[in-house]
Amino acid sequence: MTDTGTPATGTLHHVEIWVPDLTRAVNDWQWLLEDLGYSLHQTWEHGRSWKLGPTYLVFEQSPALSSPRHQRLAPGLNHLAFHVDTPDRVDSLTSKAQDNGWSLLFPDRHPHAGGPQQYATYLENTDHYEIELVAPPHTRAARAV
Repeated sequence: MTDTGTPATGTLHHVEIWVPDLTRAVNDWQWLLEDLGYSLHQTWEHGRSWKLGPTYLVFEQSPALSSPRHQRLAPGLNHLAFHVDTPDRVDSLTSKAQDNGWSLLFPDRHPHAGGPQQYATYLENTDHYEIELVAPPHTRAARAV
């Protein structure tokens, strides 16, 4: 934010993610976004959005979808990465995500799949959307293996 309270130029305004099933998307994402500090921002027949600061995330089941399945390995959005305040919180969210149907990616390298200096988790939901939850650099060194 600038001194005037307006978002800095270049800050994301929103990200819109088209989903194959809105009910399933809400079940997969709502708990996580709210745990990260997002608040429900908008609700309409085919969508929901959650907002944190000046940025919001939109999940929409658009009637214009060209496919019933997200392909994160195809051109387009691969994943969303979120800052998380501590490695312990990364661990807690990883556990909660798995309890909510998300699958741990790269389990053989977890929590250092991004390299030995990064403390993060990579998860995929039932519709194959990937998230990365990353602890700040100053806390990673204390937990490096």
